[in-house]
Amino acid sequence: MTPDILFTSLVVVAVLGALASNRVPAEVTMMAALVAVLVGDVITPDQALAGFANPGLMTVAVLYVVAAALRDTGAIYWIAHKLLGQPKTLTGSQTRLIAPTALLSAFLNNTTVVAMMIPAVQEWAQRLKLSASQLLLPLSYAAILGGTCTLIGTSTNLVVDGMMQRRGLDGFHIFDLAWVGVPLLLAGSVFLLLLGRRLLPNRAGLVEQVERAREYHVEMVVPEGSPLHNKTIQDAGLRNLTHGYLTEIQRGDKLYTAVGPDMQILAGDQLAFIGAPDCARELQRINGLVPAHGGAHKLKLTNHQRCLVEVVIGPEFPGLNHTVKDSAFRTRYQAAILSISRGGHRQPGKVGEQVLRVGDTLLLETGQTFVEQYRYRRDFMLVSPLSDSTPPDFSRAPLATAILVGMVAINVLGLLSVLEAAFVAAGLLLATRCVTVNRARMNVSVNLPVLVVIGAAFALGTALEESGTAAFIVNQLMGLGIDSPWLALLMVYLITALFTEVITNNAAAVLVFPIATGVADHLGVSPMPYIVAVMFAASASFMTPLGYQTNLMVMGPGGYRFTDYLRIGVPMSILAAAVTMALIPVFWPFGVS
Repeated sequence: MTPDILFTSLVVVAVLGALASNRVPAEVTMMAALVAVLVGDVITPDQALAGFANPGLMTVAVLYVVAAALRDTGAIYWIAHKLLGQPKTLTGSQTRLIAPTALLSAFLNNTTVVAMMIPAVQEWAQRLKLSASQLLLPLSYAAILGGTCTLIGTSTNLVVDGMMQRRGLDGFHIFDLAWVGVPLLLAGSVFLLLLGRRLLPNRAGLVEQVERAREYHVEMVVPEGSPLHNKTIQDAGLRNLTHGYLTEIQRGDKLYTAVGPDMQILAGDQLAFIGAPDCARELQRINGLVPAHGGAHKLKLTNHQRCLVEVVIGPEFPGLNHTVKDSAFRTRYQAAILSISRGGHRQPGKVGEQVLRVGDTLLLETGQTFVEQYRYRRDFMLVSPLSDSTPPDFSRAPLATAILVGMVAINVLGLLSVLEAAFVAAGLLLATRCVTVNRARMNVSVNLPVLVVIGAAFALGTALEESGTAAFIVNQLMGLGIDSPWLALLMVYLITALFTEVITNNAAAVLVFPIATGVADHLGVSPMPYIVAVMFAASASFMTPLGYQTNLMVMGPGGYRFTDYLRIGVPMSILAAAVTMALIPVFWPFGVS
């Protein structure tokens, strides 16, 4: 063991420990490792920074822009609502949940898909009188399985594909991995549907455990030409909202207070909702509803410029003890009041007639610059923006969906590479204003920490090769007497699967990649089966909430415990390993390198 091998091994062990402890952000850990191997003279500066110019990393970054456009246009909400339907049972809900989630995750970042689907799943649970814990973990697993079906379904696939191209190997086409991914998705889905009822807990999530501190009265109108016209409350998705509920409908001179699920909605109806601040954000994402008294259209702001903000009125507010209308609030602050809460309780009645008092909490729809402009002024004691509250521009949803389909089609036809097709799609989405430049580069759209982890992980992978550490590890493993290509393949899969459960999936893939190709070179066989095994094993994280971000995202809303992941994740992992190990040699034979 040379000094470089010893030093690099210690760095890798430290990285594994830091990532597994989850006490230090992953991007900080990986950048520290990059600096260590660079200062330790294991790799050159060019090698240290090469990962940040890798095609796989760039493709991940560009696809974040595509996903942002699909979110901002409401295309994701529209597709999910259409495909989910109105199931009646738990099994029916899980069946209707898995299909659209897997479909969306095959072409979009699965973290984005899960984030968008969680509110819809919580609404389902309330409507069917089911625990969200019986649906949210299958949501995460479906997203993971769907992501394995295409090259762009998960960042891990793109990262490994980039490493392949750096070694001079031909990259994958977008559907090449479907030969294993689709059977794995089908097998995992059947397992969840047959045994999920027995293995999943029935437990209340955070939404049910925590009472809301602020409650608002929000009124929305069904405008002329709305797609909700003539739909029932149930079919419109308004029966059980996640963050509020429908209390009454004003239709002309008639007020309907007993609103049943079968009551039809008509154009011109004014709907009153009661709920938390997030209720207003949830209502904005329903195509066919507009604020009743907010007057946001008079602010002359486009959709991407609008957001929701909470403010608390201070003692120096100039409109104290005046009605909203008399205070000229909208003209003075270029903000529309959607609702008023006083002492944590909603204030019913028309917003314009409410008298403003010190301590009142206002829910505003305003421009993106409002927070910076009024954060430190004495008009308000507190200015707090609601994250990701820009209303979708549903009119551009068909265009954004068409561009996504076109991106996939031109890659499948071999006209452009995945990176080139993604760049063209992102350019078209920006040119057609499906997403703005500011929105595209916001941290909510482009996940910079993930990109930093990937870029720095490339440097650590290079260090493993350049220092001879990868070759040393391969020799130690081969010294165990493994001379069968299939057993070696299983070993590579299990090592990657173990790593991905305790560290990030991208880091696991980059660290094991040089070991996997080293094993293939040692055996004198094709590296392709081992590379594909790394791809699938790095994504097959079912046993812990730490290995995959979507597992962690559903932990709180579903009220899950660590043991819940083990109970259903261990058999899922065994099933994934069996399917993958059986199919990889069929479609990527060992052959001779």
